[in-house]
Amino acid sequence: MSDASEAAPAWFCVRSQIKHEHIAAGHLKQLPGVNVFCPRVRFQRATRRGKVWFNEAMFPNYLFARFDLRDLRIIKAAHGVAGVVHFGDYFAPVPDEVITDLRTRLDETDLKVFPDAVQPGDEVVIADGTFMGITAVVQRLLPAKDRVRVLLEFLGRPVETELAQTSLVKTGVNPRLD
Repeated sequence: MSDASEAAPAWFCVRSQIKHEHIAAGHLKQLPGVNVFCPRVRFQRATRRGKVWFNEAMFPNYLFARFDLRDLRIIKAAHGVAGVVHFGDYFAPVPDEVITDLRTRLDETDLKVFPDAVQPGDEVVIADGTFMGITAVVQRLLPAKDRVRVLLEFLGRPVETELAQTSLVKTGVNPRLD
């Protein structure tokens, strides 16, 4: 480790234990002189219970922390932290511009929400009712009570039906790529 990298606090990529990003972030925030940035995404997914909102880390098992490299031992000992990304003995700082750019794409709680509004041509999964779990394509948005006409394959042939927009979840949306 060079003295230049230890001269001032910098952002580093911290690896958390599996599914413990929020726990690691919480413990790191309590340390003096440490800033934490743990971007998350919020999206809907079809489940057995129907359409459900999920919050997940934008970068699974990773978060960012700004600290003085001399505090590395304390950082690595924090609950939920598995380590700090490094290449041999070199702990690569993350440029401030990268963190700033990420933050401009998120809301004030470091969260990116993916709206569930569907458009004609969107592929969707039906999240509840008789056709639950079936993939369909939105044909037309209908004016009455947020209804949608979809085309789905049922018993080996294409069928058009009307469903409530609230029972559909868009597919093909990768919340980590937008």
